[in-house]
Amino acid sequence: MDPHDDPGGTRVSPLEQALHAARALVLADLVAHEVAEADVVSLVEESVAHRRWWVEQWPEGVGFVAGLVAQDVQDALLERYGRWPLCPVCGSGDPHALEVEPELGPDPHWVCHLAGVKVAAVGALGTATGGPADGTASE
Repeated sequence: MDPHDDPGGTRVSPLEQALHAARALVLADLVAHEVAEADVVSLVEESVAHRRWWVEQWPEGVGFVAGLVAQDVQDALLERYGRWPLCPVCGSGDPHALEVEPELGPDPHWVCHLAGVKVAAVGALGTATGGPADGTASE
């Protein structure tokens, strides 16, 4: 069986593959920081639905979906709950969130702009911070 086939035997499009991968990566980061509650997962689903439309309009952007979904969820969390994910690198000063870089490009990473370092690839926050941490959204 081709890995791009679903159990029903139909091919899964590159768009759907990218959307499923983006969902999984962002959910992994949310789980790593113990903020994957039902309402937060709904934010991921809203972003995936929006980005499906976006990539249908601009197919060349399919490789950028993971970073865009991460940014969408980060923005939605900021509006509703506070900053996420908090920077695990800077031990002093005001708590601040990591940012996704590149803003529009492939291979997105969580970056601390204050320290000037890449912290983790989107989807790998758990490995960069040692698993579930106290990186919950906070004001």
